[in-house]
Amino acid sequence: MISIGRYAATLAALAMLSVCGAARAQGEDSMLSLAQSRNCMSCHSVTRMSMGPAFRSVAEKYAGVEGAHAVLARKIVEGGVGVWGPVPMPANTQLTAAQASALADWILSLR
Repeated sequence: MISIGRYAATLAALAMLSVCGAARAQGEDSMLSLAQSRNCMSCHSVTRMSMGPAFRSVAEKYAGVEGAHAVLARKIVEGGVGVWGPVPMPANTQLTAAQASALADWILSLR
């Protein structure tokens, strides 16, 4: 027979997991909305290559690379060319440094 204390602890743990999952989903939704509002999704997708690489492919390429967050945040703002082929990524001057950093965090979490 399960004790009431153990039952309560189990329920509390499940509630915390639910809240954490909801917060993560909300964070993902807000990052996707930010990417859409700043036209990132005109060239990128989360899962498939279009004009630019899929965000998941970016996350896989930079997995375990020291300084990846800073490099990606800078590329989001300044643009770049040559890493994913000859098509240049234009600078995105609509983003603040904090927004670029948040997008870099989100993209790198997509592996």
